[in-house]
Amino acid sequence: MSNLEVIILAAGQGKRMHSDLPKVLHAIGGKPLLAHVIDVAGDLAPRAIRVVYGHGGEQVRSALAPAPVHWIHQAEQLGTGHAVQQAIAAVADDSTVLVLYGDVPLIRADTLRHLISPSPQPTLALLTMELPDPNGYGRIVRNSRGAVERIVEQKDASATEARLREINTGIMAAPARLLRRWLARLENSNSQREYYLTDIVGMAVAEDVAIVTHRPRAVWEILGVNSKRELADLERAHQRTVAQALLEKGVTLRDPERLDVRGELRCGRDVVIDVNVIFEGKVTLGDGVSIGPNNLIRDTEIRAGTQILANCVIEEAVIGAGARIGPFARLRPGNRLADRVHVGNFVEIKKSEIGEGSKANHLTYIGDSRVGRDVNVGAGTITANYDGANKNQTVIEDNVSIGSNVVLRAPVTVGDGATIGAGSVITKDAPAGELTLTRAEQKTVKGWKRPKKSGK
Repeated sequence: MSNLEVIILAAGQGKRMHSDLPKVLHAIGGKPLLAHVIDVAGDLAPRAIRVVYGHGGEQVRSALAPAPVHWIHQAEQLGTGHAVQQAIAAVADDSTVLVLYGDVPLIRADTLRHLISPSPQPTLALLTMELPDPNGYGRIVRNSRGAVERIVEQKDASATEARLREINTGIMAAPARLLRRWLARLENSNSQREYYLTDIVGMAVAEDVAIVTHRPRAVWEILGVNSKRELADLERAHQRTVAQALLEKGVTLRDPERLDVRGELRCGRDVVIDVNVIFEGKVTLGDGVSIGPNNLIRDTEIRAGTQILANCVIEEAVIGAGARIGPFARLRPGNRLADRVHVGNFVEIKKSEIGEGSKANHLTYIGDSRVGRDVNVGAGTITANYDGANKNQTVIEDNVSIGSNVVLRAPVTVGDGATIGAGSVITKDAPAGELTLTRAEQKTVKGWKRPKKSGK
């Protein structure tokens, strides 16, 4: 909508969160509540997005500094009407103003497009919802013809009004020139001594301005966050929506209720995801990828046909096609694994390149290393990359075989086709095509007796 301007109210303190973190910075799906609202506002292509902030001040601005918004400070929190007053001065008269809330994170862009759809006459558009339990919400009061007459806040409602089930979500759209005039006339003669934005409804009725209402498809779109319980409830609602979208695209989820996507997950065809998997940041799964149970995968690309077995932690990695990772493997940030790589039980890899077809199947640490093709790393191998001050690189060239319980003290290079004997500590470059080992002489001490505890 070319003349749309969005005002997001995000100044609330959130006392019931019992947290030092400003309420709008608490996360759903790995993203702050306010960031969700800014993103959905951006989907509407408005002229401007203005965020009214208060509690948490600079912390809120700093956390969302890259966001394309205008920040407006509300020094005193005197109600929703007062908050919109802080932002309206900068809004152009020919604009349509959409009011959103920084703690209502799951509102859908399609719902808002219906709300702001053009009208041949000046219109005040309200997003309403009928709830079986409307406790806590302002009620929509309609006249005998069914037209909206006013909105009454629960604390100011009569017994009859309190029984109404159609509630005001707070989300509304109005012509800027009308909204500006109505805001200037707000009063705080109510039980809260606040300037209610909802009082403009009565002003619109008095001026014969058409009032239209729209409803969202799902209740969770209009739910706000005021407590950790409500935060958890909306997290589940968000994750169900994500899971449903994945299922519709053909992803197999062993249990859609036990999936957490805290960022962006892209999946190819025939992807299978088992239970209790957490995806964070940007994750891409190629065709035929299989993810076992209890995995944490962050900012990673996993290419076609790769299997991630149970109980792995994978961060900032690129994993080639046809690989097998786990169970109980850890890939720390900065790894690039080529096709058909195997990383097995209790193997940790950090900031390393592993060539095609190479394997490290058991109890191994590879750090700051460049490993070639078709290398076999035996159980218990360690690249000792840290000398106490600096990290050094280990280079293992193609077709190398490393025996069990080997220490490669970096910086060191193991040449193409070399073999390293089990139990060796390699401190110098090992030549290509040769067997290199370090081995202490085996001794037997005859007659030696194991110490015993002295009697008491």
